Amino acid sequence: QVQLVESGGGLVQAGGSLRLSCAASGRTLSGYAVGWFRQAPGKEREFVATISYGGGKTLYADSVKGRFTISRDNAKNTVYLEMNSLKPEDTAVYSCAARILIPTIAPDRYDYWGQGTQVTVSS
Repeated sequence: QVQLVESGGGLVQAGGSLRLSCAASGRTLSGYAVGWFRQAPGKEREFVATISYGGGKTLYADSVKGRFTISRDNAKNTVYLEMNSLKPEDTAVYSCAARILIPTIAPDRYDYWGQGTQVTVSS
């Protein structure tokens, strides 16, 4: 079993930056692909970014590509989401999730989920 805890969310003005962290316990994240998803009020959960177990492959939603960067440090058992040039439409609860080896944009393919961290972007 893998337990995931997100942190780093908060309130930021449009154009600002935040760095989210996804820390794992129970097992190391080595060998797991990790994805970030978000859910805004009144909306369905949507894919944000994912990274392969070795960090060599990343995928991004079109809405965040060029602004967000996903990275990982397996030695620290942590995955990060660097968010720059934030927009009000980025406001959501951000959750990380893990699955063995293969990254995917589909949330139903992930086995372990964190509780989420709130990101609010004001105008």
